[in-house]
Amino acid sequence: MPDPNGFLRYGRRLPARRPVPVRISDWREVYPPAGEELIREQATRCMDCGIPFCHDGCPLGNRIPDWNDLVRTGNWAAAITSLHATNNFPEFTGRLCPAPCEAACVLGIGGGEPVTIKQVEVEIIDRAFDLDLVAPQAVPAPSGRHVAVVGSGPAGLAAAQQLVRAGHAVTVYERDDAVGGLLRYGIPDFKLEKRHIDRRVEQLAAEGVRFRTGVNVGVDVTAERLRAEHDAVLLAAGALAGRDTPETPGRQLRGVHQAMEHLVAANRAVAAAERGATAEPPPIDAAGRHVVIIGGGDTAADCLGVAHRQGAASVHQLDLYPEPPSARDEARDPWPTWPWILRSYPAHEEGGERVFAVAVREFVDDGTGAVRAVRVAEVTVEKRDGRRILTVLPGSERELPADLVLLAIGFEGTEEQPLLAQFGVARNPRGALDAGPDWQTSAEGVFVAGDMHRGASLIVWAIAEGRAAAAAIHSYLGGSGRLPAPVSSSAQPLSVR
Repeated sequence: MPDPNGFLRYGRRLPARRPVPVRISDWREVYPPAGEELIREQATRCMDCGIPFCHDGCPLGNRIPDWNDLVRTGNWAAAITSLHATNNFPEFTGRLCPAPCEAACVLGIGGGEPVTIKQVEVEIIDRAFDLDLVAPQAVPAPSGRHVAVVGSGPAGLAAAQQLVRAGHAVTVYERDDAVGGLLRYGIPDFKLEKRHIDRRVEQLAAEGVRFRTGVNVGVDVTAERLRAEHDAVLLAAGALAGRDTPETPGRQLRGVHQAMEHLVAANRAVAAAERGATAEPPPIDAAGRHVVIIGGGDTAADCLGVAHRQGAASVHQLDLYPEPPSARDEARDPWPTWPWILRSYPAHEEGGERVFAVAVREFVDDGTGAVRAVRVAEVTVEKRDGRRILTVLPGSERELPADLVLLAIGFEGTEEQPLLAQFGVARNPRGALDAGPDWQTSAEGVFVAGDMHRGASLIVWAIAEGRAAAAAIHSYLGGSGRLPAPVSSSAQPLSVR
């Protein structure tokens, strides 16, 4: 049984990040591996609660107390078996998920320090790869059924692995030149080195998944052809339609870009350098420039880290909302819900200035059609009848120097693209695709999962939806037995009703 006094003997502790001057000179991951003593100590803090609310915080239903205790006792083989039972790709979630499981940890009640669940998770899978404990699984006899998966992000890959392990033939279509979706070209290497994707793709290929890259479904391959060649189709193409601000004066100026344009270009440049190709600066380069990032979330922080590594002259990150509190407000976000608190990412300790409670009033022209500054004003934000009301504080306007502006203000759902019309499905008012309880869209035999279904969300939700949609497809195809389905198509995160 777990150590009943572990949480009393040890405090929460994470491995030290690589020093800022070192890490901003390369694109390697910020965190080094944790030592075995540290990770066992942290796993020992898990109380194995009678009711482990961390299970409810995690949509995958990860068996967190189980693998924490297996790490405590040094049983790494059993720990990875337990972890893989619910999560296809813990090396992705362990690096990229903000860990709603930790927000729901019983040790976090009353301002306490939750278990470092995310760190234990990533150490389990890293140790498993080091010990050759991750290998392709033998798949059963072919079912004779064929499934097309459109999109190779975490939802599509999770579904593909579940389905191929059930005996179905699976082909994953990816319009980019490499597999991974947003993981490949949207997430910077300092958060996720691409070798983690590559070795999982090798495993999936060895298990029988076919990958077709550089294929834009709806353009290069029609929906009609896909239907003719497959018994079911899963749409998992993400939610990459970036939110814009066309009404802001000066939006058309040179130097004002969507954040993903910057991140994708930077990732491609890093990938080219990794291949030994001639290093050329990306088309959107922060080197020597005054950068303003508009937005306060993960994407904005990714842009911040990239700007530091590209050698920006200065960086300001703007947030419309006031600075959040440093600790959970129990009246607003009671445990075990996800709290609104100030979250500082590694990129924030690398430099730049965060500015809260400001709105952009204008992108200022330098006289040649390029941006030279951003005019901002302090604001208050209220919500009335579900609408956001901004009030500008008189006399608070000022200019920030800017010759590169990055819009990281969220996403409007999946992109409008030919495949939608060809399959006969339409985006809902949120820009996503609706699904019934069986994960089918309005088109027979066409399923949807991940961000394409729920809108831009967490990687852990994408994997959970991919697994659940795979279970529904398996049933639709008449497969024997049942595959695990961790969430329903209408599931939502823990919240106060």
